[in-house]
Amino acid sequence: MTPSPPTRAGPRAGSAPGRSGLHPRNRHQGRYDFSRLADACPALSQHLVTTPRGEASIQFSDAAAVRELNRAILRCDYGIAHWDLPDGALCPPIPGRADYLHGLADLLAGAADGAIPRGTSIRVLDIGVGASCIYPLLGHAEYGWRFVGSDIDATALKVAAAIVAANGLDKAIALRLQPRRGNVFRGVVREDDRFDLTLCNPPFHACAGDAARANQRKLRQLGTPGARQPAGPQLNFGGHAHELWCEGGEAGFLRRMVAESVDFGNQVRWFSSLVARAEHLPGLRRQLGQAGAVAVREAGMAQGSKQSRFVAWTFQGAVPLD
Repeated sequence: MTPSPPTRAGPRAGSAPGRSGLHPRNRHQGRYDFSRLADACPALSQHLVTTPRGEASIQFSDAAAVRELNRAILRCDYGIAHWDLPDGALCPPIPGRADYLHGLADLLAGAADGAIPRGTSIRVLDIGVGASCIYPLLGHAEYGWRFVGSDIDATALKVAAAIVAANGLDKAIALRLQPRRGNVFRGVVREDDRFDLTLCNPPFHACAGDAARANQRKLRQLGTPGARQPAGPQLNFGGHAHELWCEGGEAGFLRRMVAESVDFGNQVRWFSSLVARAEHLPGLRRQLGQAGAVAVREAGMAQGSKQSRFVAWTFQGAVPLD
């Protein structure tokens, strides 16, 4: 069966994006209010710099500064009092992560007369939750959804579990170890599981060398301390091997994800994944058609000059889960 034509997901298809290109519900339109953030997390103050325009910012190539910024944002805007990462862990840019979740909320609202489903009755699986546990934290804070986060790295799950416990979110966020590196859903989704959504930010690179070279390019693009910085963090910093690369890179991971999703089509309403490279879309669309997806949705996302998108597919149409 051929997938339905790609469309902007959800009931806000005609809504104008925010000033920064972010989703209209995204809390992070425009520049960060560093004064407010530093008041909430005084440790951020030591990382503040003044741009040539006289505006407060941080050096976004400084992993410690980005980590402190994330901690302040989570505390101020999402009520996450305790959050920390070990050195070297992937430190995600929060505005972009929030955009993905808002787009998925619109997707669910499309089958609910435009009303976004909220609360713990909505269950979401985060493939590759990472040490930051960022999607479950944001998704529960924004919409009250319940999450299961999976990862192949036991150390990352230990860090994520400490964050969950410190914030009293044990009933809202569960964590599971993926026992086989090459698997996506197998070994994580149980026979009695039912999920409204799955989400994923796949490893981008095909090998460690590619990841290292890309990181060096990012650092060069950010320039020297005190230089003018973007309104928000445009890039990911840090990251362990399993977070940055896998065999076949993003395209290979997406192929495995689609192939496995067929076996769990009765347990998941909407599968989804970020797709960083637009050149991977034609092959993904073709594979989804061959797999028998009954609906496919593509939603573009933008933060400043950075363009991305997520792709969602279902084998159930608009039929709600039991």
